[in-house]
Amino acid sequence: MWLIIFVFTMLLSFGAMAYLKSVFARASLVPVASGLTGAQAAARILQSAGITDVEIVEDESFLGDHYDPLSKRLVLSRENYEGNSAANVGVAAHECGHALQHQQHYAPLQIRMGSVYATNFASNAILYVMMASMFFHLLSPYIAIWIIALCFGVIMLFNLITLPVEFDASARAKVVLQQLGIVRPGPEADAVSSALNAAGLTYVAAFIGSLLQFLYYVMLLTGRSRN
Repeated sequence: MWLIIFVFTMLLSFGAMAYLKSVFARASLVPVASGLTGAQAAARILQSAGITDVEIVEDESFLGDHYDPLSKRLVLSRENYEGNSAANVGVAAHECGHALQHQQHYAPLQIRMGSVYATNFASNAILYVMMASMFFHLLSPYIAIWIIALCFGVIMLFNLITLPVEFDASARAKVVLQQLGIVRPGPEADAVSSALNAAGLTYVAAFIGSLLQFLYYVMLLTGRSRN
């Protein structure tokens, strides 16, 4: 059962990422009439919202775009920083959506920010607990399963709260891009929408994978309790 869940989760994740790359490649072929690059679009969006303390920086990684609320840095991959396609400005606007959430104290974002350290701890703890139980016999299997189930529960909840954060950022991006005239209705707006919707599927896949892992270990605990 664990192997089936693991393989299914991997296929789901790889499938979502492959679909995202395919959609992103098509959206990258649609130039925006405004001619703005991702960095310029981000600057205009932040300026229109009165956000002056967020730095826009370029990063080398592919699709490594993110907004860091702690350092107030909006990081764009080189392609999205310099490119002026619907995909490029769409991703930039999405990250600006997170900056807008931060400015407005959007509750799901605040919850996600507060749970980052607990989630990182839970992710690392799973491996250590497995090693302590299977190789060093420092923990009984029952205790190990309890801890692992708890860790996957934390990860699953983090992925769950991530969904409204990401979907809301994309919704904000679609609206503000047209409000500011960065993209026009029609093919440009459609390309932005398709790229952001495809990106959202990767977060859905991550949630489903963590949910299945959590349910699997809960099932193991339930079976042991019955025995």
